[in-house]
Amino acid sequence: MSTRRQNEKQFGSWKELSRGKRVYVRQIAGRSGGWARYCKEVDVAENTIRFWQEIYDRNGKLVARHEKFPLDTGHQEV
Repeated sequence: MSTRRQNEKQFGSWKELSRGKRVYVRQIAGRSGGWARYCKEVDVAENTIRFWQEIYDRNGKLVARHEKFPLDTGHQEV
């Protein structure tokens, strides 16, 4: 389990949700001009509720989502 400080350092940006929840976001450039966003939703105690990856093409269009936690569903075309 990560602490709030560790999550803030690792992801760099976040959004406050209701009831003390947060979604941390980290964006990484892709090799073909697009990018990936890693998103982690946590509860008030910083326990991970959900973790997923979003894949965008070079035009900024979401092309795939990969839910990794709590159940790994693999890449899903959008």
